[in-house]
Amino acid sequence: MSRAVEASNRAMLRARDAMDRSYADPLDIPALARIAHVSEAHFVRTFRTTFGETPHRYLQRRRIERAMYLLVQTEQDVTDICFAVGFSSLGTFSRTFRQIVGESPTEYRRRKAPVDVPTCFTKAWTRPSSFG
Repeated sequence: MSRAVEASNRAMLRARDAMDRSYADPLDIPALARIAHVSEAHFVRTFRTTFGETPHRYLQRRRIERAMYLLVQTEQDVTDICFAVGFSSLGTFSRTFRQIVGESPTEYRRRKAPVDVPTCFTKAWTRPSSFG
């Protein structure tokens, strides 16, 4: 691999790492291009070539991945999660979530929620059967 390619890859990794660390912050192409030390147009082209998706789509996906975790692991309201992961509009968050996950945030939470099984059923189900 040439030095130029290695330098370009390192620059893209710096920008991607910044996106991973600060996914909830307002990030735009000019700021990310500055982190990578390249022009905006070059950044968008090279990022897409390097990672297979645009910087915008990558950031949206990271935000949705975090939202998926919060929906299952917390009792936070969907609106609060929307803003906590960096979206400024509930409509955009819900539309993007559905595009990436295939269902709404509420449907996802409901489907992934742990099922509370009464202890008496658990004990009956796991009780060893009698031999005979």
